[in-house]
Amino acid sequence: MIVRRSKSVEETEAFGEALAKSIGSGWVIGLSGDLGAGKTAFVRGLARGLGFKGRVHSPTFALLNQYEGGVMPIYHLDLYRLRGPEDVMGAGLEEYLNCPDGVSVVEWVERWCGDAGATEGVGAGTFRRVYLSSLDEHTREIAYDNAGA
Repeated sequence: MIVRRSKSVEETEAFGEALAKSIGSGWVIGLSGDLGAGKTAFVRGLARGLGFKGRVHSPTFALLNQYEGGVMPIYHLDLYRLRGPEDVMGAGLEEYLNCPDGVSVVEWVERWCGDAGATEGVGAGTFRRVYLSSLDEHTREIAYDNAGA
């Protein structure tokens, strides 16, 4: 596991942007962290790193935002309002956890695969987990897990 510290939103975005250079179609990036930990900032950087130039915002109420125009489509899911895998399937989101043509980035991924990170059925390609923790008002700890490698 790789652990980094971020002292600003910009640094969190930069980590996402750097990770984008090593991912490919079919990947699923699962994000975990408390409210305000920087999950959406991370996704903004990842999208920028994949060449998307538009606005990236949390799909909390829509559940899914799709970003096109970069290197590959980005499917940005936010499972915060869902209780578990049954709700994910009931909302018709499971297809976005297996998208061979793009990358899926899932905020609150534990609502789909649990805290232990079971990845059965998640991702047509490679699954990566990113944990974001607030250490203080400005500092975040970002832990990148190679589960599913």
